Amino acid sequence: MAQSSRPDRGAKIWNGVIANYRERIEITHDIAPVTLLEGNTPLVPAPRLAHWIAQEFAPASKNADFELFIKYEAANPTGSFKDRGMTTAMTQAVADGAKTVICASTGNTAASAAAYAARAGLKCVVLVPDGKIAAGKLAGALSYGAQVISIDGNFDDGLRMVREATEHAPIALVNSINPARVQGQKTASFEIIDVLGDAPDWLCLPVGNAGNITSYWLGFKEYHRDGLASKLPQLLGAQAAGSAPIVLGHIVKNPDTIATAIRIGNPARWHEASAALDESDGHICAVPDEAILHMYRNIAKIEGIFCEPSSATGLAGLARSLRESMVDLHGKRVVCVLTGHGLKDPDTAIKGIAAPIMIEANITALLKVI
Repeated sequence: MAQSSRPDRGAKIWNGVIANYRERIEITHDIAPVTLLEGNTPLVPAPRLAHWIAQEFAPASKNADFELFIKYEAANPTGSFKDRGMTTAMTQAVADGAKTVICASTGNTAASAAAYAARAGLKCVVLVPDGKIAAGKLAGALSYGAQVISIDGNFDDGLRMVREATEHAPIALVNSINPARVQGQKTASFEIIDVLGDAPDWLCLPVGNAGNITSYWLGFKEYHRDGLASKLPQLLGAQAAGSAPIVLGHIVKNPDTIATAIRIGNPARWHEASAALDESDGHICAVPDEAILHMYRNIAKIEGIFCEPSSATGLAGLARSLRESMVDLHGKRVVCVLTGHGLKDPDTAIKGIAAPIMIEANITALLKVI
């Protein structure tokens, strides 16, 4: 019999973040993971975007010659980074005997919780701010079968309500205050180091409820402690100007921004995020919606990477920090986390962009317009 010509790729089969980082994830391992094979997302070199940022925001500076990579978390099963923490939170909920899970959400958590609850066979209840959730995220939560409840209030009101609900009923809370969530989300740090061979010099990302920046720092410290990275990165966090409690140093009672995923006025992991920024000798800034949308559109046009507006906040913060000489990026390796897919918010994607050109169905008309 002729031998197969299929090459031996030698690649490890990816079975999700729990299976691949099992010994580093501090949850109960008595049951099979509740997984949709999340993680293993691309780390995409973005040289054209780095060049554009340097030219656009620091054309006369020598501090803007840097290497940029995009950690594209939109490639997770439900289109956002939330899946990393939801596989661990849902696995722990099942191990604990939960039959129902609940969360408050601005959208991505709702979709992720609904999907992983469906995978686990659990009931899922999500509270969302009325009229303040992007269409793609609402569609996901509803399609996965969650009981979606709109509240006349913001995310912070919703989080307070779901916390109270778990005190009165046997329901598992799967928001980022759940420690199992952090255990899953920290795996993105492991993946970055596994690909690059070391930690980057800077990691930049948007900051909303602050669970993600907390998780990344935990993961980087763990790899560094165990000798798998020679250094720790500096963290650069960015908040939307209309929802910037950490930057301002006080709770924002009525947060308002186009970046719906980070429209949070009282982050649940505020203390941990501040500690991570301090420990890493990092920096956090606020950027207006106009700057977020400008970056959001250029990421797609320059590198072909489509993210939701909230995701672009991290790069918008990097650009602002560079322009104001708050960071020196000369010769540095920078990783920016894009947290969610652009199709999460189709209305924003279409708004303000020229409509398709209408022509007659013939080659003469086609050649004329191109």
